[in-house]
Amino acid sequence: MLLHKINEVRTQVKEWKKQGLTVGLVPTMGALHNGHLSLIKKAVEKCDRVVVSVFVNPIQFCPGEDLDKYPRTLEADNKMCEDAGVSIVFAPTPTEMYGQNQMRTNDFLTYVIPPFFYVNKLCGKSRVGHFDGVCTVVNKLFNIVNPDYAFFGEKDAQQLIIIQKMVQDLNIDVEIIPCPIVREESGLALSSRNKYLSDDDKIQALALSKILNNIKNCYDKGITDVKALKETAFQFLNEHHELEYLEFCDSETLEEKQTADSKTRVFIACKVGGVRLIDNILL
Repeated sequence: MLLHKINEVRTQVKEWKKQGLTVGLVPTMGALHNGHLSLIKKAVEKCDRVVVSVFVNPIQFCPGEDLDKYPRTLEADNKMCEDAGVSIVFAPTPTEMYGQNQMRTNDFLTYVIPPFFYVNKLCGKSRVGHFDGVCTVVNKLFNIVNPDYAFFGEKDAQQLIIIQKMVQDLNIDVEIIPCPIVREESGLALSSRNKYLSDDDKIQALALSKILNNIKNCYDKGITDVKALKETAFQFLNEHHELEYLEFCDSETLEEKQTADSKTRVFIACKVGGVRLIDNILL
C-alpha cells in the first residue's frame, strides 16, 4: 500500500509488532533501479513485512546540487515495490517530514550531526552538510517505522559506515544490513543519476570500475603502497573525466591508509559529462 502520512505508517507497523512480525526498512530517494531492487528482495526474504521509503530529502542536498531535477518516478517505484512483495511504500512530502520549517540550515530544525572525522573526507568534503541531512532523515525514518532491520547499499559506503556509527552511538535498536553493489553488465555501478548520462558518457564512466578493479588486481599481486596504487589510475582518465577523489580508507573507521590491507576500501568520485558518480571496492 502507498502511504503518505507518518501516523498511517506508525499505526500499521504497531499492528504488525503486536502480531510478533519482523519489520524491514529500505530507505530510498526513489527512481528505483535494480540496485534498489536487490535491497528490497533481501529485505523481503529476511523480514515478515517491508517498508520502502521514497523521499527526495531536501536537507541532504547542498546549494547548487540537483534537488529540483532529481528524478521522481513514484508511480513506477510503487509498482516495482508491489511486484517485489513490499508491504508499505512510504512517500511523505517535505512538509510531512519536517513541518513548515523545512530549512537547509539548522536555524529551526533539529539535526543529527555525525562525527567530523567521518564526514570531513570523501563525499563529505565537497558536500558540506550532506551527511547531517542523511543522518537526520534516516534517524527520523527509524523513529517512524521502528524497523528490526534496515538495508543499505555498499555503493554509498561512506554513508553506510556513518549510519552504522550513528546507530551504535545513539543506541538505536535496529540491525543494519549492508548489501553488495549491483552493476550493469559493463561494470558501471547502478545509480539513479545514471539516467543523466549519454551513451558516450556511459562508456567514459566505465573508467571508475576499471580503476578500482585494476587497483584490486595490483593489490592481489602484492602492491600495498597506496601512492603506487593511486598512480595506476591515471591510465584510465582523459579529458572527459573530472576526478574529485581517489582515497584508501579503513572499511570500518574511514581512517586514511598509507599501506593497503584486506580491510582497506578504495573510494572514487568522478564527474563524467557533468554527472557526479561514485564507486568503491574492498581490497
